[in-house]
Amino acid sequence: MTPSAASTIIDPMRSPCVYIMASQRNGTLYIGVTSNLARRVYEHRNGLIDGFTGRYGCKLLVCCEPYERMDEAIAREKQLKAGSRAKKLALIEAMNPQWRDLYADLA
Repeated sequence: MTPSAASTIIDPMRSPCVYIMASQRNGTLYIGVTSNLARRVYEHRNGLIDGFTGRYGCKLLVCCEPYERMDEAIAREKQLKAGSRAKKLALIEAMNPQWRDLYADLA
């Protein structure tokens, strides 16, 4: 199932999801996968997770793709991480051209 088709069927807060956090528009990017998007983004935003996102200030949820199965989400995460920065930026621009913080949409 494609991410666009999945997003109409799957609740991204309670389903496997690939997400991209950013420090700012065109800033540092972090790609992750989770089964609870709202909780995971909350942890990043509030510095509850040591590591990359805290060190580089990646607190904006700028992109997410829900999936039916975790193995699909993990495969997509690996694909995105292996891709170029230009491809990541193009994905964000296509899904969220204003680089709006999508966290508020999760509540």
